[in-house]
Amino acid sequence: MPTPAEALAELRRGADEILLETELAERLQADRPLRVKAGFDPTAPDLHLGHTVLINKLRQFQQLGHQAIFLIGDFTGMIGDPSGKNAARKPLTPAEIAQNAKTYADQIFKILDPEATRIEFNSRWMKELGAAGLVQLAAKHTVARMLERDDFSKRFRAGQPIAIHEFLYPLAQGYDSVALKADVELGGTDQKFNLLVGRQLQEAYGQKPQVILTMPLLEGLDGVQKMSKSLGNYIGITEPPNEMFGKLMSVSDELMWRYFELLSLRPWKEVMRFKKDVEGGSNPRDVKFLLAQEIVTRFHNPAAARTAQADFIERFQKGALPEDMPEHQIPADGKNMPLVRLLKQCNLTASVSEASRMLEQGGVRVDGEKVSDRGLKLAAGKSYVLQVGKRKFARVRLIGN
Repeated sequence: MPTPAEALAELRRGADEILLETELAERLQADRPLRVKAGFDPTAPDLHLGHTVLINKLRQFQQLGHQAIFLIGDFTGMIGDPSGKNAARKPLTPAEIAQNAKTYADQIFKILDPEATRIEFNSRWMKELGAAGLVQLAAKHTVARMLERDDFSKRFRAGQPIAIHEFLYPLAQGYDSVALKADVELGGTDQKFNLLVGRQLQEAYGQKPQVILTMPLLEGLDGVQKMSKSLGNYIGITEPPNEMFGKLMSVSDELMWRYFELLSLRPWKEVMRFKKDVEGGSNPRDVKFLLAQEIVTRFHNPAAARTAQADFIERFQKGALPEDMPEHQIPADGKNMPLVRLLKQCNLTASVSEASRMLEQGGVRVDGEKVSDRGLKLAAGKSYVLQVGKRKFARVRLIGN
């Protein structure tokens, strides 16, 4: 078992901020396991790699002997988290919440140890709190404090409406920490205000305030926006092995190190050795193979990872795809897109009619496979490598659910 100092050094990995680090150092020396909480609103049935940044940190605490509390916000999901939004977020219905939450346990146990994980639903104590309790909870915070939050203050100054129920979200999230007597709460950087409310409410209820550890928001495949299903730049943890492997290999060489830091479970010294090798002239593709193998193995199995790599090599490397292939992000609005239109939009053909002619002649490939159906449509929310003839290539991401 590592010393408290070594444990603290490991927990710092990838973290954006620890409030307060001195408090965490003190608690790591306690003679009991810490209660470490991370909350997730069931806004979608499937998790993506961006969600696993917090789950990986929960795993680190588990490995240090602490209790991980995976909190499903079935109550707060009905409010809708307004963090970072310039308008009220659409609340989920109870049926949507129940359906989405149902799949979470199987997914998280690909990372967390089931024996050391406590799954909670915040409706359990929020329903017990009742209307009178909710009024008493609201009395422990002020409107002025709420308007200190950046997204609320911007909307207030811009004259945009802020519904009263939106103020309940940070209060309810903070009360989760009271109900669970959390020692540590994890959250993304966009959750800092809510996490601080948890500290304040714990003090108001006579508890020792929790330590806050914030993690950065993982950039998606575009390397710019945070990973999001709605933006189409995500890697779902239930995706087929080949698709997951291919998406990871499409990550830029620079962004690869960010993924290693936040997603890989390899020792950081080993990652730094990889980086030094690449700086010394090693091919970054070979290091990216290791990252893709690790992630696919975690969510599938080693055999699937080996097969996915072999398939990638066969389809892409032996096909001599250009490394400087142009990339396009095309809004699909949740609809499947006709291939002939995509070929024109990606400048692979001069017109839709030329695209149809090339398809008839067998000169078009999608992800290395020859296609000839002029009516073929490609599914939204996925990435594809398009090829026309021997020399024209493009990678396209269809943005949409």
